[in-house]
Amino acid sequence: MTIKERMAELVAIIEKANEDYHTKDTPTLSDAAYDQFMAELVSLEHQYPEFKSDHSPTSKIGGVIIDGFEKVTHQVPMMSLANVFSESELRSFDDRIRKITGGYTYISELKIDGLAVSLLYEEGVFVRAATRGNGIIGENVTSNVRTIKSLPLVLSEPITIEVRGEIYMPHKSFNQLNEERMSMNEPLFANPRNAAAGTIRQLDSSIVSSRNLDLFVYTIVNAKRYVSTQQEALHYLKKLGFKVNPHHKHNETIDQLWNQIVLSDTLRHTLPYDTDGVVIKVNEFDLYDKIGYTAKSPKWATAYKFQAEQMETLLKGITFQIGRTGVVTPVAELEPVLVSGSTVSRATLHNEDYIHMKDIRIGDTVIIHKAGEIIPEVLSVVTSKRNGQEPFVMIDSCPVCQFPLKRKQDEADHYCTNPDCPGKNINSLIHFASRVAMDIDTLGERVVEILHDLGYLNKIPDIYKLHHYRDELKTLPGFGDKKVDNLLQAIEASKSQTLDRLIFGLGIKHVGAKVAKTLLKHYTSMTSLMQATFEDLIEIGDIGEMIAQSIIDYFHQESNQHAIRELMDLGLNMNFEKTASIAHEFNGKTLVLTGKLSIFSREQATEIIEKLGGKVSSSVSAKTDFLVAGEDAGSKLKKANELGIPVMDEQTFKVKIDGLY
Repeated sequence: MTIKERMAELVAIIEKANEDYHTKDTPTLSDAAYDQFMAELVSLEHQYPEFKSDHSPTSKIGGVIIDGFEKVTHQVPMMSLANVFSESELRSFDDRIRKITGGYTYISELKIDGLAVSLLYEEGVFVRAATRGNGIIGENVTSNVRTIKSLPLVLSEPITIEVRGEIYMPHKSFNQLNEERMSMNEPLFANPRNAAAGTIRQLDSSIVSSRNLDLFVYTIVNAKRYVSTQQEALHYLKKLGFKVNPHHKHNETIDQLWNQIVLSDTLRHTLPYDTDGVVIKVNEFDLYDKIGYTAKSPKWATAYKFQAEQMETLLKGITFQIGRTGVVTPVAELEPVLVSGSTVSRATLHNEDYIHMKDIRIGDTVIIHKAGEIIPEVLSVVTSKRNGQEPFVMIDSCPVCQFPLKRKQDEADHYCTNPDCPGKNINSLIHFASRVAMDIDTLGERVVEILHDLGYLNKIPDIYKLHHYRDELKTLPGFGDKKVDNLLQAIEASKSQTLDRLIFGLGIKHVGAKVAKTLLKHYTSMTSLMQATFEDLIEIGDIGEMIAQSIIDYFHQESNQHAIRELMDLGLNMNFEKTASIAHEFNGKTLVLTGKLSIFSREQATEIIEKLGGKVSSSVSAKTDFLVAGEDAGSKLKKANELGIPVMDEQTFKVKIDGLY
């Protein structure tokens, strides 16, 4: 056998092993044997590069390093799906289809919690992978997706085809990745979906390869060229060599479909990967055009979203943390438990009243969930498992400085009475420098903590005095010339931030970014705002008595007055210049943002709308003029459709403001 023939044989052996293990889930080769064959192929390709196949499985090891991701325009948009959350909503979806057509059936497929990808093959050979992006334009992630072992580089038929699927991180890979990051004192990923998304955007494909992502393929673009139903499409994808999730079902009736969803809700707890729902599609492709589409999603498909997962665990203790405004918050210390894809060991208990209302006690068995699938929260106590636990008693002194706590009348929160509490101060520094406030991007939480512990940062004005310690900072571990110079440059640049960001950054209780902007419609300088009276403030729309009193209390404190005078002397912008409103269709209109935005951050979109004379509201009502819907928009989109409110996707929003910002 020649060298070239041996290399071809090794490619065939390894590719078959990859298919058996990752696609068919029936491994036929031991890990040791696989590694031996791979090592031999790597060695031969190094010695005889002229014989290396363009589709060698060694390309799945990675090693390509790129400067960034080029943009890819999807020839067929990657639409997202509308959601339903109950059996009644599912049956309403079915009713709408029945009014349009008959003779249809459904395919139900697990909704994998990962990130969507589009894969292009030319004459059976993999040539490109692109993310969803905004549905119209995605990013070219070919070199990274190529490392996924279940991805076929060559199909079983030499056809040109575009398919779409979901990249995900299995639980095993996720746990291994976080263990590695923990050992290196790196931040942990919150859940497998975030880990997968962060991994696929790495610029070094060898890193992607090491994290062991996986892929399910679930649809064909322009599928009617090849098959006539979704069920046939799934079978054909599998025949071509793609990994197709096995938990799909052909349902003749809506009752069968609902029973399958109930089964899937139970099944998801046993799977080695995350799924957050069931995708439901009309099976027959020739009905799709008749049933139709909305601006952002097909009417012939929807996603049933599972209820937030609830888990039982032990509340081992209650600790307390202090925020930037001095509020002391109780926190549940829990026996670690996996909830909605990530391990939870702490959960907020909000305040003393919340604990007493739910009668939460140390040693209780509690039910927890993630509010909005994000923030861990204690829902209830399993009182049947209680065994003599003592009722909760709120602490009376600050956990950081030991000063007495105070609870104001008609409020549920307790406050530290020490104006110089180091716990409060460090959180106020972190907030001030954060992206949503003064946006000093090199002064992150860890850097603030280090400089605070060393005595360089105690109060906000100290940030703008750090340049006096340039030489000392450069000697600190992990800093050095470049890092210190970047930090000081970013601090200097922040002096010109707009006044609303400065007001928000000060951390005045109840004064968020939106309230800060509202104040500047009436006060064009920090000085005029400091001189405002309670009566003046409550005359402003959106400024109630609680916010007005908080502003008055803040500016009456001598320490706060002194800090602001220091910031003035240090050269920070203390004035607001009103700009003439731009003639635009958003002028005077109320918009609501919902779903995941990929082109703009939520803050950027809000700022643009406000500069165009519009107002951003958090809820949909009859007064809403437009809804901007990103990916996975839920109840707000549903309500907007019910009220007949115009809906635009993010790309349409971008078109409307292009040339202006």
